[in-house]
Amino acid sequence: MRTFVGTHTRSLYCQPSACHGCRGQSENLSHVLTVYTWLSNKDSESGEQPLWPSDKRSTHDQKMSLQMVTVSNNVALIQPGFSLMYFDGQTFFFGQKGWPKRSCPTGVFHFDVKHNRIKLKPAAFSKDSCYLPPLRYPATCTFKGSCESEKHRYIIHGGKTPNNELSDKIYIITAVCKNNKKVTFRCTEKDLVGDVPEARYGHSIDVVYSRGKSRGVLFGGRSYVPSAQRTTEKWNSVVDCLPHVFLMDFEFGCSTSYILPELQDGLSFHVSIARNDTVYILGGHSLANNIRPANLCRIKVDLPLGSPAVSCTVLSGGVSVSSAILTQTSNDEFVIVGGYQLDNQKRMICNIVSLQDNKIEIREMETPDWTTDIKHSKIWFGGNMGNGTIFLGIPGDNKQAVSEAFYFYMLKCVEDDVNEDQKTSTNSQTSTDDPGDSTPFEDSEEFCFSAEANNFDGDDEFDTYNEDDEEDESETGYWITCCHTCDVDINTWVPFYSTELNKPAMIYCSHEDGHWVHAQCMDLAERTLIQLSEGSNKYYCNEHVKIARALLTPKRAPPLKKPPLKSLRKKGPGKILTPAKKSFLRRLFD
Repeated sequence: MRTFVGTHTRSLYCQPSACHGCRGQSENLSHVLTVYTWLSNKDSESGEQPLWPSDKRSTHDQKMSLQMVTVSNNVALIQPGFSLMYFDGQTFFFGQKGWPKRSCPTGVFHFDVKHNRIKLKPAAFSKDSCYLPPLRYPATCTFKGSCESEKHRYIIHGGKTPNNELSDKIYIITAVCKNNKKVTFRCTEKDLVGDVPEARYGHSIDVVYSRGKSRGVLFGGRSYVPSAQRTTEKWNSVVDCLPHVFLMDFEFGCSTSYILPELQDGLSFHVSIARNDTVYILGGHSLANNIRPANLCRIKVDLPLGSPAVSCTVLSGGVSVSSAILTQTSNDEFVIVGGYQLDNQKRMICNIVSLQDNKIEIREMETPDWTTDIKHSKIWFGGNMGNGTIFLGIPGDNKQAVSEAFYFYMLKCVEDDVNEDQKTSTNSQTSTDDPGDSTPFEDSEEFCFSAEANNFDGDDEFDTYNEDDEEDESETGYWITCCHTCDVDINTWVPFYSTELNKPAMIYCSHEDGHWVHAQCMDLAERTLIQLSEGSNKYYCNEHVKIARALLTPKRAPPLKKPPLKSLRKKGPGKILTPAKKSFLRRLFD
């Protein structure tokens, strides 16, 4: 009997105490990603490929280590509320900030991680696809189709548009073509009839399998106050959705709501895990009561020939957390990382969730060696890219006039010497539900980048991910050699500007793909540096400024005004004399 395992992960958003429905303030924050990876172990030397990286060793026995990575471009698109999709070993980003541009009209990007550098490459949609708006904070999950062409699909429901409107639509994403290094998706919109869930965000959606049939299970989330109560002052106020459980048939488009007495309060930004015919709900945040109860509920769905049967059981041993990230590390084990336990307090503890024989066990595990920046940051965010890999982020250092918008870290297991063939096989494993499902969590955001993703060459004229233009990736961060005259050394550097503390001030050169240079190497005055950092004008380094000026279109000079040949003072027409006056004048002079 085949076992289906599903995961539902969410993302972290803005600081809970400053967040009003996970909106607004988080969009103005700079963020950093920290990446946590559980890779395959060496136990596969016998020739047998493990189903998950840690099938033969418990997750809590593995040691993780942090490593800094860099996002080379389009960092501004990564904001709280994004989602991740995992297709055959590749991770794709969805839910950018703002409306899509011509460089990537689909709003879906492939995350390519290579030599500790992350590159965002535009993904393409088929011609028969519908329009997919950049939804933030939606609910997503994987769905196994019946036919081979729809073997792996993603379900997207709800979320916010860039206009801050909530969506109630369901989109199905399918990978229809994969040739060489490029993946083409088909996006279709599914209409629902019956008890249609209202527009919401911060909720969960999972797929359960029973008696050869499948159904989607939707729960939780937040929505705007009813239209009759929306005033100018409360236009963007949000409330918890009613604690109803929606059962959706994606094949026929039917939806039915169930009221379960065990579920009394609305929840959002919780963790959900789907396994066969059961969905587990952990943690979450109640906006009405402003609490994070240690919830642990088991929703069981039976799909006989007649009407479905839905039941809920409240279990003990839950965790108090919201906005946490979930990843699957083995057939029966999941890891919970991040989140908040109070409005102003991050949850630094990590947990292992074990599922065996319809039983769930949650226990603490050894936490990573968090960096000082992570410990002191007020907010953090991240997402799950699949195969036991988690990405986290913290805001950049805003104490300096010029600072990184994001800091990125990669946390890997010690088994870095796994061969590439094994990595590919592990990442493309589809016999169990992919843990790359990601939905936005309260007060945070979600970013995922594939550490083993294949290269993906976009053929858009605005694609900035050309392999030929790639710079040396062995040196990243503040201590790079920015130009041939650069003399900034980590061992001898001393602050030059008053805004510098422990890192040199840098400025971004907009030439082609762009690169960072040290302000001191560019001989920039401190006043000029501050003006450039506060403005929106593009800057070009000393090496590329002449090229940039040469490429500029010359300004059209106004035509020269030539003086007229005739005098400006024109004599008026002479007075016309009547014959009588002419006769009088003639006689007068005669």
